[in-house]
Amino acid sequence: MLEERARGAAVVVPLVVVVLAVGQPVLGLGLAALAAAGAHETFRLLERAGWPSSPWLGVAVAAASTLLLALGASTSWPLGPALTALLLLCLGLGLAAVAAFPRTDPRDGVATWIGTAFGALYLVPLGFAGQLGSLAPSLPADAPLAPLGGERTWVVLLVLTVWAYDTGAYLVGSRFGRRRFLRHLSPSKTEAGLLGGLAAATLVAGLGFVGAGQSVLGAALFGPLVGLAAQAGDLAESMLKRAAGAKDSGSLIPGHGGVLDRVDSFVVAAPVAALLLALLGA
Repeated sequence: MLEERARGAAVVVPLVVVVLAVGQPVLGLGLAALAAAGAHETFRLLERAGWPSSPWLGVAVAAASTLLLALGASTSWPLGPALTALLLLCLGLGLAAVAAFPRTDPRDGVATWIGTAFGALYLVPLGFAGQLGSLAPSLPADAPLAPLGGERTWVVLLVLTVWAYDTGAYLVGSRFGRRRFLRHLSPSKTEAGLLGGLAAATLVAGLGFVGAGQSVLGAALFGPLVGLAAQAGDLAESMLKRAAGAKDSGSLIPGHGGVLDRVDSFVVAAPVAALLLALLGA
């Protein structure tokens, strides 16, 4: 299993590095592609859980909304990308209702409407990862990470903080974990793992904030809150998989499951990071 996960990581990590190195608009396109793939897997899980939907409509809305949200201030749109994304989501909500009209049982139609709307909205928060550079504090010219630029620095810090939480939770939980929590969602989660993950996320955030020329007090908020958000995103997907009776969302990435299994933490962590960095920037 470890060898299989290593092979999967050997494919995923270089792609992440390339996307981050190039920046916008490739970053926005990459996030939109992840949202589309994740939404596709979400609709399959919803179907297995007994929720009807209109998958291709939902995937299209998820991809387009995520792209517009991720592009943020890097492009010029008549109404602004973020507002356009919100309008597209509202339009998608109406189209989801229209797509459910042919269902002869109104209760089935409502379930289809809800399922399509949820699947379309679920992955869109990934787009906030593309907004971090414009929301976060500016990097001082003498900051160690200043050559990376604000956009790359804050996205990299988000990715590393989430990965640090996952790694810390796994290592500490597997070694010292005794007391488990929310076993009905994920039987492997332990209180020791939670604390280990938060400690690792806070440490990485602290190093990142120092490298970005920012106060470590900001990292004392960013690390734990982004770590908790990552855990919430992971558990939310676990709830969906449990309802569907599935172990993984897919098998696209060897040893890692599907796309949704890799980005579930960021669905909650990205908007939390964006909010925190916007508050710090203000």
